[in-house]
This record gives sequence, C-alpha cells and structure tokens, in this order.
Amino acid sequence: MSAYDVIVVGLGGMGSAAARQLAARGQRVLGLEKYGPAHDRGASHGGSRVTRQSYFEGPEYVPLLLRAYDLFDQLAADSGRDVLTLTGGVMIGRPESRTVAGSRASAEQWGLEHEILDAKELRRRFPTLAPRPDEIALFETKAGFVRPEATVAANLQLATRHGADLRFGEPMTSWEPAGDGVRVTTGRGSYTAGQLVITPGPWAPELLADLGVEFRIERQVQYWFQPRGGVEPFRPDRHPIYIWEDERGGQIYGFPAIDGPEGGAKIAFFRRGGPTTPDDLDTEVHEDEIAEMVDYCGRRLPDLPGRFLRGEPCMYSNTPDEHFVIARHPAHESVTVACGFSGHGFKFVTVVGEILADLATGGATVHPISLFDPRRFAPTVEQHR
Repeated sequence: MSAYDVIVVGLGGMGSAAARQLAARGQRVLGLEKYGPAHDRGASHGGSRVTRQSYFEGPEYVPLLLRAYDLFDQLAADSGRDVLTLTGGVMIGRPESRTVAGSRASAEQWGLEHEILDAKELRRRFPTLAPRPDEIALFETKAGFVRPEATVAANLQLATRHGADLRFGEPMTSWEPAGDGVRVTTGRGSYTAGQLVITPGPWAPELLADLGVEFRIERQVQYWFQPRGGVEPFRPDRHPIYIWEDERGGQIYGFPAIDGPEGGAKIAFFRRGGPTTPDDLDTEVHEDEIAEMVDYCGRRLPDLPGRFLRGEPCMYSNTPDEHFVIARHPAHESVTVACGFSGHGFKFVTVVGEILADLATGGATVHPISLFDPRRFAPTVEQHR
C-alpha cells in the first residue's frame, strides 16, 4: 500500500492541470487515468477549443478567465508547447440574443476591449461570414483558441517533472474514507492519501452519484471541412473564431484553418447532441449529420462546406443550469471535485487546476467559485468528517 498526499483521479484537462499544480507545490501526487495520455475518449480532444473573455454565460466567469490567460502563458513558457493562440473572435446574433447581449454585458462590466459591428461592417472585415441584416457582432481581440491535447500533454509533462507519479490504463474502481484521508482501489492495487481530487469528465454520473447533481452526458460532433477555394481566406490572420446564435437560440461555433493547407476548418453545433454514456458513445459520424451541418453553415459561411474531411464526436457533461461544479465534496472533506463543465470548460483548465490545488491543500481558494457549489442542487447534503 502506497501513501501519497493527494490522489488525482482523471488526467484529462482539469485533472492534468491539478496534478501539475499540486506537484509544483511539493505535494506527493498519484495520478490515475483510465486511458492513455491526452486520449480521445472524453472531452479534451479535437485539436481546438474556443477561448474568450467577454463571457455571455455570466460576468462571474471573467475574473477566472483573466487568471486562466496568465496561466496559459505560463504553461506555454514552462513546457515549450504551443497551447493558446489569439485570433480575435466575433459573437454574432441579433442584438438581444444571449450570445451578443451577454457578451456585451460582461465586456462592459469588466472594461474589456471590444467593438460592436453591424452586419455590413462584419462582412467587410471578415468576407467569409454572411450575417443577416438584423444581426450584429461583438468583436473581441483577445479571443482565440486553445489546443486541448497540447494543453493536457504540457500539464502531464510538468507534473512529471515535479515528481508526480502518473499511471495510465489504471482506472479507479472505488474509494472510501480511511482515517484522516482516503483509500483508492484500482485493478492493480490500493493507495492511501490525505486528499482525493476527482475530475471525472463524462464519468461524473457514475463516480459522483452522491453529489445530488443530475448530470446529463451529451454526444457532440466536431466537423472539419475543406473550404471551397482553399483555406487562404480562413487563415488565422484573416478569419476569427466565432460563436453564432440564430433566431431560435441555436448556436454554432468555429475556428480558422489552423492545421495547414489540407487541414480544413472546424465547426460544430453547440449543445445539439443526444444523450449518451461513455461506454455507449457512437463514434461514427453519419451522413444525415454531415448534411445538416452543410446546410446550416452553408447559409452563414458559404465557402466553408466545400468538402467534408472528417468528424469526431466528443462528450459534454451538462449540469441542469450549465454552470460548473467545483468544490470540496459536501459529504467528504477529504475529497475535492471538478465536473459538469457543460461544454464550455476547457478555456478554464489552467485556473481550475490552481483552484483544485488550493482546495486540496488548504480547503479554500481566493478565486470566486461560489457559483459552482454543488449544494445549489442538493442543499440538504451534510458534511461528514
């Protein structure tokens, strides 16, 4: 039986960042992961994730984003990996849409640099986009994309450099309180630690059923198309990241062509997938799904759906209110959890790692996380020592 200060279960985006932060603070860290490093079986893959600061999901997120940007810069410097690229971004929709109005409210509350573009100016600056006359956009220079696989790999690299013991292909099968800490069991052995950090991704309903949160796991498809006429107009210095809300509240999001002349450009619907579980995930992208995306994006980015290159499903772990869960477990003070990132969490990976390290080592954090308390769903859960 091995003894550690902290065991981290799940080494995707959040878990790898927590392992890195904890190990850098001198903690004896054991990391356990069901699959291999930077795998494609959860929610931390697909080559790119949108990042932005004018956050329509709520101004409460902005301080966390500002810190996350600083920590992404630090991660890049420490690891030598390319993890974040700023391309500028546009949030498009009718003026009253959540995407536009919410982004504008956050930008104005926090004094973030931004512009409001009408449809004519949006088309002039970015000819790849074809907005309707009643649509406008908030343009933010500090929007861009992060690379999920590179981010996870960088955090794992640095966690190992700081002495973390990372074990892949070794999932946790159970855990239980043990003295003042916890005991974690896997198929290979049993380990004890003072603290346990669980970052389960789409396995949250299975591993954190006692939280009282009704997680909903959703299959989401990412699509890559080779634009009609080539990628030149879609290069990162000419084409921004975008989130586009239609008149019914549906959203798409997409990226410049970031993977070379033959890599195409990526686009996806936001929260338009069906329910799944990790074990039942349909990894095939079907013809009717491709046709739906071609029709939808062709009316907004006419040159994008020239030739379908590939599709790749991932999973969202949604909470009922689409806000995160980050907290000490209400019933177990030796356990810290981070889950339910509801399709918009990866841009926060670096700061969530810092928060989890704070909670596991000191029980509190200076970061504003009251919005993410799981007791908002199950307020009667009592704490046990």
